[in-house]
Amino acid sequence: MDRIDQIRAFVATAQTGSFTAAADQLGISNRLTSKYVGELEARLGVRLLQRTTRKVGLTPAGADLLARAPALLDDFDDVLSGIAEGSKGLSGMLRVSAPVTFGEVYVVGMLARFAAAHPALSIDLRLNDRHQDLAAEGLDLAFRLGHFDQASLKVRRLGTFRSVLVASPEYLAHHGTPTTLEDLSDHACIVDTNRRNPRRWVFHKDSKETVVTIKGRFQVNSARAAVELAISGLGLANVPSFALSDLVEAGTLVPLVEDHHSEIAPIGAVYLEGRTLPRKVRALIEFAAEDIKGHCQIKPG
Repeated sequence: MDRIDQIRAFVATAQTGSFTAAADQLGISNRLTSKYVGELEARLGVRLLQRTTRKVGLTPAGADLLARAPALLDDFDDVLSGIAEGSKGLSGMLRVSAPVTFGEVYVVGMLARFAAAHPALSIDLRLNDRHQDLAAEGLDLAFRLGHFDQASLKVRRLGTFRSVLVASPEYLAHHGTPTTLEDLSDHACIVDTNRRNPRRWVFHKDSKETVVTIKGRFQVNSARAAVELAISGLGLANVPSFALSDLVEAGTLVPLVEDHHSEIAPIGAVYLEGRTLPRKVRALIEFAAEDIKGHCQIKPG
């Protein structure tokens, strides 16, 4: 078991960047964490970590081990939990990534509902609008929005969403209501830089696609921030439906040019190709596929 403890200490140190943070995560002393990593390096005959006074970095050998070790630990934990007599629920650590707004609006609540049935399970949720490298970051699963092409990942499609063009009643009272896409050039628009082409909004009607080049004072990298600016009357926002919650139903924001719509975009759970999924990861994916059906702003499947 000492070899497993050594690998756990190495992974925790590599992921947190320090022996102190790793020790806190593992619930052991700083000295023991450092000792385990040193013993692993001695056993392998290579240096895995570069130690400085400020932080711990990876050597090439360490980076190679970090790309593989979390999955090995997960498989080990999965075997033990799967065969343990009388085992109830899932255990261990689940490392999950999601975009910031989608994570705050949906994933946090979904994970809370999932974890309620598994009190021995720990969850590390990392919200980031950048597509993180699952292997390098030691992630088990990532929720992603829109289309992407990455051969090393497998995808389970969970649902779809559209973006909705909205403005506040106050903005419309002062600046008028756009009734056609051509009218958008006369309005302040809030630019969301998370979009692939932030200043080009694409709309569809029947089989026709229309691209509108927009302008505006405010540029943000968050759909939630765009919603807040729109509520404040500072411009039109073109935001994912899940970011609106019940704001349209409540009349806080008004949908515009409803005869045109945005492209349907997928929501997916992605994981690394070529590895057997741990039981807890499979369980989370299946749970999310069912749970998302109850989220009114997302179309399942």
